[in-house]
Amino acid sequence: MERLEGAQERVTAITERVSALESKLSDATARRDAATGELDAEAAKVTKDREVIVGSMPADLMALYEKIRVKQGGVGAARLYQRRCEGCRLELDLAEVNEIKAAARDQVVRHENCGRILVRAADSGI
Repeated sequence: MERLEGAQERVTAITERVSALESKLSDATARRDAATGELDAEAAKVTKDREVIVGSMPADLMALYEKIRVKQGGVGAARLYQRRCEGCRLELDLAEVNEIKAAARDQVVRHENCGRILVRAADSGI
């Protein structure tokens, strides 16, 4: 009889633990589904915003960008930050810096090392 009562107590304790774990799993699943929904909504918004921007860009520039993007594993353009290409993380040499300085502001410039389009900004170091 004592063994039966002990076994029933263990079964009850294990059943309670299973119930608690099932509750935690249900909660985690609900949070995961909510986060996935938020990410899907954000991805849809970014895709829509990208389509608007792509529509305003010259077709030849977009073709070049897409070609580089495919070749470089998803990144076709990179910011030029303090004389460093943010795509490949290499610092530009002095000759390349001087070429970029001499280029017109609307001219497309590319990094000789990785081939990415360099996006010039105020903090480019140029």
